[in-house]
Amino acid sequence: MPGIRQTAAVALGILRDPRAGSTLSTVLTDPDPAVRAAAVEALGAIGRPESRADLERMLNDAESRVRVKSAYALANLAAPDSVAALKSRSDDPTPEVRQAVASALARIGTGDALAALEGMLADPYDRVRREAILGLGRVGDPAQLPRVRSFLQDPARRVRVAAAVVAGRRRDRDSVPLLLELLRGEETWEKPAVLVALGRIGAPEAVPVLVSTAESPAHWIRVCAIHALGDMRAPEGGPVARAHISDPAWAVRGAAAIALGAVGSVDDLAMLLGLLNDPHPWPRRGAAYALGRLGLSAAAPRLREALDDPAAEVRLAAVWALGRLGDDGARDGLVRLLYQSQPGPTPMPEPAEVGSSLGSDAESRLFDATVQALGRLAHGIPDPLVRRALVDARERLSEEELDRPARLPLPEVEVDRSPPSVRTLFDTALPSSADEEEA
Repeated sequence: MPGIRQTAAVALGILRDPRAGSTLSTVLTDPDPAVRAAAVEALGAIGRPESRADLERMLNDAESRVRVKSAYALANLAAPDSVAALKSRSDDPTPEVRQAVASALARIGTGDALAALEGMLADPYDRVRREAILGLGRVGDPAQLPRVRSFLQDPARRVRVAAAVVAGRRRDRDSVPLLLELLRGEETWEKPAVLVALGRIGAPEAVPVLVSTAESPAHWIRVCAIHALGDMRAPEGGPVARAHISDPAWAVRGAAAIALGAVGSVDDLAMLLGLLNDPHPWPRRGAAYALGRLGLSAAAPRLREALDDPAAEVRLAAVWALGRLGDDGARDGLVRLLYQSQPGPTPMPEPAEVGSSLGSDAESRLFDATVQALGRLAHGIPDPLVRRALVDARERLSEEELDRPARLPLPEVEVDRSPPSVRTLFDTALPSSADEEEA
């Protein structure tokens, strides 16, 4: 029965067992397109290089949904040898197939893939143009920036948003006039991306507009304007952030706290300590990050209490802040948290009630962040208990897990730079003998 075959293919993809590859390949000729699509998707999830030829062949399937799945599966393989096959479908009659092809070419990112993407910038379907712009902005040549910049005036708003994202990612100062033009327009849907871009570019001429935009009646626009002022470290951002610490929207209060971490001072200590008692976790999280970024050691006792906050995002921010402060008094709490934390990804918790919290991966970042924080403390007063905890934590990980990129808190994440490996965190924390156990 087709339904059973489809379900079996989906299950094999979820298991990601490479041994299932040959079995799934035999299903690619199934008469039911839903079964073929499920098999293609499963092969992409498993990611065997040996599946590349089969997936390229399925780009020519009569059913468009199979072609879509094939392109996305090839994106997962990210094989440079697939560029020619993908390019051959860049004019597919189905827009969704062309969108998937653009996404795959962007993922591969080689010179010929980018050349193919550039040709897709003229696609009549706005989602294809968006994928091409984002792909070129992620890995493209700076010489392509003028072409990408022109899409800030595209008639489709999702394309304009993609061009704004690229302008911010590439810190394209020449895009500032067009970004300001969009910001002064009536379209609110694109303003968050424009505000983020202006903050990353750091254009001083944008500051007056950002200050006025921070008073928008739309709370999500206030959030982005305040973040932009903080990202720019604009002195004008200090009064704006302080004025919004008591904003009725919890997201705005959180953004104001984060901004104070960039443009605040010791005079904001009492205000930020008060925000650690906010009923919503997001402002508490922002306050903890700000206290750490400002180096306000007087906040350390209260930050230690935040290690027991019910919200993982707040605990994560407190871990980072205490490590940044080099607070020796946090050693016992951080050691306890390290033993309690799971080193691998953990499922996102369900909010207790609608609007009570954000979907967050903070729980999966706690282990790595705590290793980093203890490593920073380990270079202060030597503590055999801290070393023992770090050695024990290292032994919980396989060699493969040690080599994965570290999942770190927000202030450690840089868009333009890859994170260190978990192994590097341990080697930094245990520099004298990373592999030696204490007796």
